[in-house]
Amino acid sequence: MQFVILGLLLIEPGSLYDLHKRFAAGPSLFYSASFGSIQRALQKMVADGWVDVTGDAASARGRKVHAITPAGEAAWRSWMAEPLSGANAETTMLARVFLLGLLPAAARTETLDVLREAAVAELSQLTAVAAELDAQQIPAEYAELFRYQRATLAYGIRSNELAVAWLADLN
Repeated sequence: MQFVILGLLLIEPGSLYDLHKRFAAGPSLFYSASFGSIQRALQKMVADGWVDVTGDAASARGRKVHAITPAGEAAWRSWMAEPLSGANAETTMLARVFLLGLLPAAARTETLDVLREAAVAELSQLTAVAAELDAQQIPAEYAELFRYQRATLAYGIRSNELAVAWLADLN
């Protein structure tokens, strides 16, 4: 979440309330964020030196404005270019594509290449698992269980096929 927040702050500095509204207007389609989770992420990024906080003199309520620092921008750019990994690879892919327009053209191409390589690798793995499973004899008592497990695998394959094609279309 912290890298999505950094990307949103690259667009424009803002308060906790502003960031929550920005999440609702876009990233919430693939990434859920409560006020508390955004606030905790902001506190960590302030402690890490990625975000500065200033008071808004025009605000009677003590509104705090968050802005990305050069160190935060460097961390965000590094995240945009690193290989996908972990259990939330699809969410990370969507977050990076959502923020892709903040990068210069050459860096966008590099990021899309990294994302596409990950989707192709995942598709290859899932296809190999499917071929191995399809070659096995399934005992009759497990046929219905296998049917739905295989359907779940088919979903993963289709999802990655779509991701590969979608990422290719973005170039």
